[in-house]
Amino acid sequence: MSTLMKNLKNSLTSAAVAALLFTAGAANAAVLQFKLTGDYSASWQLNSSGTPDDGADGIAFVVYDVEGNFPGSVSGLTDLYFYNGAEGGGLEIYDYWGDVDLLLTDGPQLYTGSEEGVITFLLGTFALTDFNGPGTYTLTVTDLDAGPGPGPDPVDVPEPASAALLLGGLGLMFAAGKRRRRH
Repeated sequence: MSTLMKNLKNSLTSAAVAALLFTAGAANAAVLQFKLTGDYSASWQLNSSGTPDDGADGIAFVVYDVEGNFPGSVSGLTDLYFYNGAEGGGLEIYDYWGDVDLLLTDGPQLYTGSEEGVITFLLGTFALTDFNGPGTYTLTVTDLDAGPGPGPDPVDVPEPASAALLLGGLGLMFAAGKRRRRH
């Protein structure tokens, strides 16, 4: 291989790595752990953000068929309703298959965003009260990807389509270079 081709190959490799780093975006779909304690205890996991299964803007949104530890649930799956602060905030744990509310609370709004669009859950510890009675609860929402304490900044991860496009272009350039050498 000629010196010129080696230099070209090294330059293209460096350019490819730089382009991948440049097109990278922070990976931000963290897995959150929800732990409810108090007069009723439950736990489940959800992504930190996403589009709800159903929602009414300014009122509430719902995530259907959430797996977790929900005492009293017939199937272990529940529908989770998260209420807007204007509606009293808090959450509802509804067992669709048993047709029963396992818990209905008031409290702070536990998310940001539009109930009919993309939402992001808040991290922290939240005090909730029973909507229909004297029960009190504590909901703790933690980021399972964050580890035990303050961790490093999110790692930049290239979008798969960007990486595929870049690698495809490099392959074409390499093939064209090989073809020229033969002639």
